[in-house]
Amino acid sequence: METEALLLEARESVEAARTYRRELQQRLKGLQLARQQIKESAALTRDVLEQHFNDLKGTLRKLLDERLVSLLQEVDAIEEESIKPLDECRKLIEQGVGTADELLREGETVIHGVTGEESDKLCSFTKKALHIQLDSLPEVPSLVDVPCLSAQLDDSLLTVVRNQIFNHGAVASRPPIQIEELIEKPGGIIVKWCKVDEDFVPQDYRLQYRKITASHFEDVYVGSDTEFIVLHIDPNVDYQFRVCARGDGRQEWSPWSVSQTGCSTLVPHEWTPGFEGYSLSSRRNIALRNDSQVGGVLYSRAPTYYCGQTLTFRIETVGQPDKKDSIGVCVAQQNGADSLQRDKAVCVSTNGAVFVNGKEMTNQLPAVTSGSAVTFDIEAVNLGPSNNNNEGGNFKLRVTIGSNNREVVFDWVLDQSCGSLYFGCSFSYPGWKVLVF
Repeated sequence: METEALLLEARESVEAARTYRRELQQRLKGLQLARQQIKESAALTRDVLEQHFNDLKGTLRKLLDERLVSLLQEVDAIEEESIKPLDECRKLIEQGVGTADELLREGETVIHGVTGEESDKLCSFTKKALHIQLDSLPEVPSLVDVPCLSAQLDDSLLTVVRNQIFNHGAVASRPPIQIEELIEKPGGIIVKWCKVDEDFVPQDYRLQYRKITASHFEDVYVGSDTEFIVLHIDPNVDYQFRVCARGDGRQEWSPWSVSQTGCSTLVPHEWTPGFEGYSLSSRRNIALRNDSQVGGVLYSRAPTYYCGQTLTFRIETVGQPDKKDSIGVCVAQQNGADSLQRDKAVCVSTNGAVFVNGKEMTNQLPAVTSGSAVTFDIEAVNLGPSNNNNEGGNFKLRVTIGSNNREVVFDWVLDQSCGSLYFGCSFSYPGWKVLVF
């Protein structure tokens, strides 16, 4: 017996050592992932910084070159405009010099060759000289009256640019926003995030996602809320999510959060296809009441609602309301019914009336409008007596229906236990479109 006890203790020690080793290996793997994140983010940050500053240098060089060309063109224009009248004056003076030279030669010839009989040549020369107006001289501007070009450069620009460059950019060890929680929904995932930098004042958030096998992220939400439900999620497929924020009064977005991977194992909610009165979207989660004369209740394809979940109906568009309109859940499909306002069903009419097993409650919710979301939260209160028949009809479900910040809470009594429920809707007139998730 003592040997068996020692053997049992030894086996327990071996199993404890095996578990301990497994836990340590998991921690080593976690450390390796953490180290990899630091190394990869540091390398990416270096690349981003180098690319950014290279772009800045190229842009600054281009801007400086463009400014230099502009100033040189301005110098050329002033030079050309100022030189033109001086060149015209020079031509006029040179013409005058030529005329004076010609007159000088002619006069010297006349003076040296004159005789008593050639007085008419002297007279002709004198008249010619008077006609030229030798006392009329062109006006030449003084140096103070003509442009004297210079470059006016403010060295303080270097100080301003230097200060701006020295304060440009920053390196953060952590993004200011991180994803806090991923909650699976049928055909969707609720993403919640929060800020981890107390000094950061967010104005807007930006959420992106992608399939784990895809190469690019897609924008799925931009706004001020700190949670969002991403719909059209394929079940049992891994998706990556990341979020960033824009600081108050700023245009640029913050660095992305550490991406988180999540998936939904829950079967997506789908409407039953082939019902003549309703047209469905490709994923069968949106139903549109068409103009067919055929009415009745459109049910879910299967009883995919389970207690403990939140079932949401979002009204995308509205049509003409009717008192028989209904949105809700039921124990089983009932063909031929024109509304969920019947036994073994709870529903809300489009005017806000709440019906339990076909009876209207005193409490009422606001009438639904375009964009309204009606939510159903159901919890089991008890499972009735221990016998299989559940006699006494005391199987209770605690139902909470919410719409437009109002809630109605009541106990729904059934005569038997129910593990899952169908959902459904009925609209008398066309135009109503409802999304379920």
